[in-house]
Amino acid sequence: MFSVIFQTALQNLLFLALHLENGSVFPKQLSKNEEQECLDGIAAGNECARNKLIVHNLRLVAFIVRKNYSDSKEQDDLISIGTIGLIKAAETFKTSKNISFSTYASKCIDKCILTAGTLKYTRRRLRPRTCKSA
Repeated sequence: MFSVIFQTALQNLLFLALHLENGSVFPKQLSKNEEQECLDGIAAGNECARNKLIVHNLRLVAFIVRKNYSDSKEQDDLISIGTIGLIKAAETFKTSKNISFSTYASKCIDKCILTAGTLKYTRRRLRPRTCKSA
């Protein structure tokens, strides 16, 4: 039993050390110039630019989940679902419209989370009821 407690404490200490070393779990947000380069690269079909834009905007997903769904016990799941919304935003964003990527992405993230929540509620509600024998 002591070994289990020791192992758990060691894992948490390692996590804390890595977190303090990096300063943050998420990479820093891109500057406007870097973001525009990524958007131009995505328009040209560059997969690396798409991935860079997604990775550097993961902080936005976590912010939206913590801000709007702070009382939820499933924040990790919501961040995963929000990441799908971020990926969709990176693939469908049009630079011709006068809107920033983060504004567009936040709407896509919210929509994806709300859609997933609605589907979950609908599935739970539509389960067939079992009748108990008397």
